[in-house]
Amino acid sequence: MNRIDEMFRGSDGKAVLIGFTTAGFPDGESSLRLAQGLLAHCDALELGIPFSDPVLDGPVIQESSLRALRAGFRPRDVFPLAQRLRELSDKPLLLMTYYNPVHRLGHAPFAAAAAAAGIDGVLIPDLPPEEMGDWKEVASQHGLHTVLFASMTTPPERLRYLGEMTGGFLYCFAVKGTTGLRDSLSRDLAPFLKRVRSCCSVPLAAGLGVSNPEQCREVAGMADGVVVGSALVKSALDAIAAGLDPAPAAAELAAELKRSLQRT
Repeated sequence: MNRIDEMFRGSDGKAVLIGFTTAGFPDGESSLRLAQGLLAHCDALELGIPFSDPVLDGPVIQESSLRALRAGFRPRDVFPLAQRLRELSDKPLLLMTYYNPVHRLGHAPFAAAAAAAGIDGVLIPDLPPEEMGDWKEVASQHGLHTVLFASMTTPPERLRYLGEMTGGFLYCFAVKGTTGLRDSLSRDLAPFLKRVRSCCSVPLAAGLGVSNPEQCREVAGMADGVVVGSALVKSALDAIAAGLDPAPAAAELAAELKRSLQRT
């Protein structure tokens, strides 16, 4: 069984915490330590492949991608990074990537490299489900889940389709817009997740804009998983700006977020 499926089945009704960090940020070795620190507290980790035109991402993750690229990190470098993490942890690892790196490397080579590195799932936000038939087939052959996305404007018939097509879980956007920190959750989130529940039987994870322990705890009452990205990346950026090691700062926030879910 895929590690993502095992994670949700073994959660005992508690919402899982899925963290995010940009691969190669702020540099190769620091990125490994940062990811390792997050995995000590998160139930799963998304590794974002840095990209020059990240249309889904807000300024925080854009900044981390820019730093990774300036440090010389390239899409192929994510596979050895993931392999080193896999040697340190048996928790689920996912790749979040725009389609261009997958297309440039080729569906089969990308999927094979991801599987060999110990990746469990891939998220490609700019590849429409109707156009990912070949990728999904190849990914499935290598034991990879392809995680799809749903937004607050997605109609019920589309939600049912996404629920059938996604692998592992359905990623539900908690806000309208790009990634980034928010002062409060949208009032539309609860009815949105209720609507998704009525259309889909797969686990639901909500992310985008979830920024602090209180918001994590609130989302945990409505979803099977909580995805936190920008807040973790910002904690690392703030540490760097203060001349500190970013890995402990991000790990400390991850630990705080995880404790908030354990109290639900």
